[in-house]
Amino acid sequence: MPDKAVIIRQAEIADREAVREVLLDAYGQYAKVLSEPYWNQYRDSILEAVDSAPAKERLVATLNGEVVGSVFLFDSSEAAYGRTDLNIHSPIIRLLGVSQQARGYGVATELIRVSAKLAQEWGAETLHLHTSDMMDSAVKLYERLGFERAFEKDIMNGETLVKSYRLPLKEAALLKA
Repeated sequence: MPDKAVIIRQAEIADREAVREVLLDAYGQYAKVLSEPYWNQYRDSILEAVDSAPAKERLVATLNGEVVGSVFLFDSSEAAYGRTDLNIHSPIIRLLGVSQQARGYGVATELIRVSAKLAQEWGAETLHLHTSDMMDSAVKLYERLGFERAFEKDIMNGETLVKSYRLPLKEAALLKA
């Protein structure tokens, strides 16, 4: 891909198929790591979320006019996961994905930066996310961008520990760049 600017914008209904393709491409690498039944369930939940997740905001990233990334922002743990017990009452990002061909262009960083700016505009003090060790490159990115572990908000998905991270927005270097 030529070196062009990454553009982040609100997703439109016409972007749904492109978002599906990006997310399947981005998360498809885990099909090799997960059991087939678990991967099929995971894939189906991703596809269902594109159409029905109660996100407050859906963003896409374009590069050279092509949708190459996506992220969904939710108001709370209840909206994001149906989990009131987590008591997260600030924005949560989910389904952050970048197509494999667009990696290395800063797409994920820009999606997170815009998400953090929106969270701040909404009056939030933190931005949350959940991930697992399987997504080690994503974890490294989150930590590099200033996310810190929020151990008290970890959850179990079967036998998998899903780790919670939060970005304190007032101190976030990501928002000062």
